[in-house]
This record gives sequence, C-alpha cells and structure tokens, in this order.
Amino acid sequence: MPQKSETQPQTTATTTTPSDPSSGSIDPLFLFIRILPYSFLRPPRLRLKLPSLTLPSPMTVYALVLLTYFMVVSGIVYDVIVEPPGIGSTQDRLTGAVRPVVFLQGRVNGQYIIEGLSSGFMFVLGGIGIVLMDLALDRNRAKSVKVSYATAGISSVVLAYVMSMLFIRIKIPAYLH
Repeated sequence: MPQKSETQPQTTATTTTPSDPSSGSIDPLFLFIRILPYSFLRPPRLRLKLPSLTLPSPMTVYALVLLTYFMVVSGIVYDVIVEPPGIGSTQDRLTGAVRPVVFLQGRVNGQYIIEGLSSGFMFVLGGIGIVLMDLALDRNRAKSVKVSYATAGISSVVLAYVMSMLFIRIKIPAYLH
C-alpha cells in the first residue's frame, strides 16, 4: 500500500463565494439582466440635509414628566380599560332624592373618573410644593422671592396632605378613626 503524502497539491483555480450569487452563475440572461439596467441609470444628485434634532428645554421635560406623573397617579389607564362612570349617584333613604357621589366608597381598587383626577391633582400639587420649597433654597434669589416660594411650597404640601387624608376618610370610612 503506497503512503499518502502529507502535503496537498495547490490548486490555482479561483473559488466562488456563496455570498455573491452572480459569480457562480453561467446563465448569460442573468448577467444581462443584472448589468444592463444599471449601465445607463445613474442615481440622482440629491442635496439632502440631515434633520438637526435639538434637545428640549428643561421646563419642557419637567412639564412632560409632571403630566405623565399626573396621568399615572390619576388612573388614566384604569379609566380607559374599565370605563367607569365619571361620577356616581346615590339615593337618599329619607327623601328619595338622588344626589351625586364623587368617591366610590368601600372599594379601594375601584374609582370614578372625577375621584382619580382629583386625587391625582392633589399628588401633583404636593410634588409642585416640594419643588417650590427646593427653589426657595437658592442663594441667588432675593429674600422676598425665597419667602414667597417657601410659603407657597409649604402651603401646597400641607393642602395636598390634608386633602389626600380627607379623600381616604371619605373612601374608606373606618380607616383612620
């Protein structure tokens, strides 16, 4: 049995790559269709400018974040999915008169639309109050402006807290007694 040589003979033929489909094709019609349309067509010379995107101002970003926060804490997604009524009604036992009700009592996981919006407004008011108190700490402002910011901020936070506790007492009567 003859021994195999360890060196392979080198071939000089070019190999085709599978990524180029035309290199392995011997069909003249394929080459004709591939070359002919592009031999006389030229791409147009367009002077396109890339759009320049500028960053929004800090107040625009703050307004969008505040609006998003309001929508989340107000339960807008819940309102869209469940479609609760805007406001409820109850009938008085003694007179029989129907009176409007803003809070859906006894159900923590349910709300009327007005209830969610008013609660969300109180949360946003408290957040704005905290921002105003932070602005009152700026050293570059006049003392009267700092006092105004601090007064408005503290008032907003206190009002938001008191109203939120009132909303909870209305919604769940036996919760904070």
